Amino acid sequence: MHKQQLPLTPLNLMDRRSVLRRGAAASALPFLNTTAHAAGGTQDLGETMRVLSEHMAQAAVSPLPVEVVEHAKQHILDTLAAIVSGGKLEPGKAAYRYLQQHVSPGKCSIMGSKRTAGPIDAALVHGVMAHADETDDSHARSRSHPGCAIVPAAWACGEYFNASGAQFIRSVVLGYDIGTRVLMAMGGPTFSYTSHKSSHSIAGVFGSAATAGSLAGLNAEQMRWMLDYTAQQSSGIASWRRDVDHIEKAFVFGGMPARSGVTSALLVRTGWNGIQDVFSGVDNFFEAYAPTAKTEILIDELGKRHEVTLTDIKKWTVGSPIQAPLDALELLQAKQRFTANDVEELTVRLEPSSAKVVDNRDIPDICLQHMMAVMLMDRTASFKAAHDKARMNDPLTLAQRSKVVLVKDDALSALLPTRVAIVEVVLKDGTRLSQKVEAVRGTPLNPMTRQEVIDKAIDLMNPVLGQVKTKQLIRTVFDLETLPRVQSLRPLLQA
Repeated sequence: MHKQQLPLTPLNLMDRRSVLRRGAAASALPFLNTTAHAAGGTQDLGETMRVLSEHMAQAAVSPLPVEVVEHAKQHILDTLAAIVSGGKLEPGKAAYRYLQQHVSPGKCSIMGSKRTAGPIDAALVHGVMAHADETDDSHARSRSHPGCAIVPAAWACGEYFNASGAQFIRSVVLGYDIGTRVLMAMGGPTFSYTSHKSSHSIAGVFGSAATAGSLAGLNAEQMRWMLDYTAQQSSGIASWRRDVDHIEKAFVFGGMPARSGVTSALLVRTGWNGIQDVFSGVDNFFEAYAPTAKTEILIDELGKRHEVTLTDIKKWTVGSPIQAPLDALELLQAKQRFTANDVEELTVRLEPSSAKVVDNRDIPDICLQHMMAVMLMDRTASFKAAHDKARMNDPLTLAQRSKVVLVKDDALSALLPTRVAIVEVVLKDGTRLSQKVEAVRGTPLNPMTRQEVIDKAIDLMNPVLGQVKTKQLIRTVFDLETLPRVQSLRPLLQA
């Protein structure tokens, strides 16, 4: 696709002026000028941090290529759909209970309701809702779920700071670029699979902070301080794999990083300072978390390669390791007509670390055996079916599930971060069918069309918002760069 840039319209000029005004105002807040040099001005500033922080400070006024804007709008829509639908699931209900019992009204709306909250709590609640199930997007090279933390942070700060639609888009793109690069520098999937730490929360918190800092109008030095506070809040361990109700997982992937990223930006916006470079020097972030990190990745093609264009949108509302097996079974069902009762055995081959995540889990949308049984019976895997926990005990479904064999294939590990799946079906008449999927639908090598993304959003949002609001919301999202204020979306997202 060509690299045409958005023209410098009056809206873009307005964005530039408003961001510069906000940055100037922020830098004039109490304590910033009087304590900056005492706290961090005399410290060494590495070249990587200098380039990174300057890029982050300019992102709000830097035009993006048209194709990057299109990708961003698709991921924004996909995440809004995850938030709206997730509010009706158990993690979303848990988030609402927290909101009702402990949160006062504020400037930020809560999607799917008439309630409001302050930006930190709004980011937390929406982050939990966004990863209430396995609907949200994922980034293979960092092994993270960027959208479920970044878009909630953008929505909270977009409303709080009266951002335009164009600023909102640019902040989201920046969040995807920064959060994923931090994880890729740490080792990406290798770090995730060999560490007890949660790569998903680390990428999410740095991405959310970058997004929030951009919308808060922070300058380069303030961005450096913000990264310092973000490093202090970076947390999360892989015990989420033992979570049976997806509530803790939703907090670790979405709610906690969104909340903490927004907190970092607001602390600095109100006059807090920190050290100049938390990514280098004594006791730096990477020394603590990943001593073999390749920090040059932080600025590798920064501003040229936008990670939102390399992030997957899931076709199926299930865990990432199940995407390829469902694609493979769908292809086999299309090539040769057979019913579930015709099947003698169904074998799925996955690399071991991915297989472990989805092997006979208690939650339907991250249980491979269950979802393959559903696909056999329904010839699709709908959002409703993926969240029907009662069906996991249905005798007919259990009979089909008993045919599913998961093989942890070491040979497929060499292909990571690409999650390759091989599905083999043996029919009762002796026919053997096999399908290998290397490019899952919705990945950069096999992207979904805009209409497929829209169809998925309609399926998720119609039951909550209704057909009229859902259609109007989708139209508005795809015109987002023309909106003077992102708050224009607010009435469309309220139930």
